[in-house]
Amino acid sequence: MSGTLPDVEERIGTIRKLSAVIGAMRGIAASRLQDAQLHAGAIRLYADTIGAAIGQALAFPVAEPEAHSGAPPGGALLILLCAEQGFSGSFSARILEAAQDAIRAAPGPAEVLLVGDRGLLVAHEYGIETGWTAPMIAHPAGAAELADRIAGAVFERISAGRDPAVSILHAAPGGESGYTLVRRQLVPFDYSRFRRPGGKPLPLTGLGAGELLARLVEEYVFAEICEALMLSFAAENEARMRAMILAHDNVDGSLETLTGQARRLRQEAITEEIIELSAGSLPRR
Repeated sequence: MSGTLPDVEERIGTIRKLSAVIGAMRGIAASRLQDAQLHAGAIRLYADTIGAAIGQALAFPVAEPEAHSGAPPGGALLILLCAEQGFSGSFSARILEAAQDAIRAAPGPAEVLLVGDRGLLVAHEYGIETGWTAPMIAHPAGAAELADRIAGAVFERISAGRDPAVSILHAAPGGESGYTLVRRQLVPFDYSRFRRPGGKPLPLTGLGAGELLARLVEEYVFAEICEALMLSFAAENEARMRAMILAHDNVDGSLETLTGQARRLRQEAITEEIIELSAGSLPRR
């Protein structure tokens, strides 16, 4: 860019348009964050309801689950929830770095199910190969459908007899950077989390205790995946909102600098014109 006044003014106009775009992106991210947090609360309430039902189902003596000892022989299955869109800073990088540690610590071969196109673009840079991929949700209403696809991929691998240890790695809003990383075990299922009701009559059910418990566990895992998707979606938009705030601050700084430069150039042009007019009005000898 040259230092002429028209060029500087053109640059100022461009930066003002960019500032408007950044402001719009920040507003969209803030709206999506708020929407996702409301949905996450509803999903958690649903998961807690299923959890209470699991506690009641465990009260049936024949529903006592088998104890798991050690790591499953099928290795590890790791679900990664990365960013779908850009302008989210190091969001996907932090997920993939944590995934590297989880893969190295896995007791057996690890397969990665990766969600989020931005993470998929750079996964190879971290030496991570994917066995299954899907785009991340673009709005909260898509969480149930994507969770169903993820759960289907997980249970397909379990049904094949591989019996892997399944965990999901995602971000959640909170912390100094706006989000924290969470790793949650899905399989083997941890029954110790659920409190069994004491001194209350057992609920009536039309299903056998074992079948009832199995169905409740599947539903709870589905709810956990839904919650992870919603929290990750909220965290991604939190990261994007913060990135837009920083970008807006940088744009304001550039605009202030260019505005000052434009004023100086305009003043210099006025001064030069005054000098020329003054020189032209002097009598010639």
